[in-house]
Amino acid sequence: MLHKPDIEVMKDRTQAEEVVLRGRQLTKIYDMGEVRVQALKQVDIDLHTGELLILLGASGSGKSTLLNIIGGLDVPSSGTLSYLDLQLETLDTDGLTEYRRRHVGFVFQFYNLIPSLTARENVALVTDIASDPMPASLALELVGLSERLDHFPAQLSGGEQQRVAIARAIAKRPDILLCDEPTGALDSETGKRVLAVLEQVNRETGTTTAIITHNATIGALGDTVLHMSSGEIVDRISNETRASVESLDW
Repeated sequence: MLHKPDIEVMKDRTQAEEVVLRGRQLTKIYDMGEVRVQALKQVDIDLHTGELLILLGASGSGKSTLLNIIGGLDVPSSGTLSYLDLQLETLDTDGLTEYRRRHVGFVFQFYNLIPSLTARENVALVTDIASDPMPASLALELVGLSERLDHFPAQLSGGEQQRVAIARAIAKRPDILLCDEPTGALDSETGKRVLAVLEQVNRETGTTTAIITHNATIGALGDTVLHMSSGEIVDRISNETRASVESLDW
């Protein structure tokens, strides 16, 4: 069980049903010379407070494009996207930077840790610019690395490095945590340990979390599962109960 002495648990049913982010008719077209690639085709998506959403699809299905738009790293060609009362598609570069800084945490397939900094120092890079961060040591405690605070990335396993990346993402107390193939570079057992951390962070802190993956087995972990193909959401599933990480078979 993760220990989180100063984090409020958000499990109120009314809160859990609140739509924190809403996208409607999201379309993204990339112009590549004479070629136009439509990466998203009029996608509708809602993220609810405290929800764990799994976004499934093969490579090229539009998963990362959708996640980048939700996270303010990219903008839609058309459609609307709101975070609470903030209309994201109307923001300029500075506005999107502020949205990401204040509200969004990211975890990617590759850890992007600075080799010359310890685990604690890598996490502190984010806490130094956040408005209400948790201590780096607490973030690392949350992901089970309280004994590895002063280790450098080269002294950590792949799974431990990914957990440092998760600690870095959650240290600024984001409202939304977006994870792009967080187990893609890991073996199955290490991947399960990373998923267990993400699931516990979501469950115990109430952070709205979206995980994108090509591994359909992971869908059982989520409250909601969206299947993407060719830039569209082709199926939506609501799980009555969330499976445990231990029960996954891949």
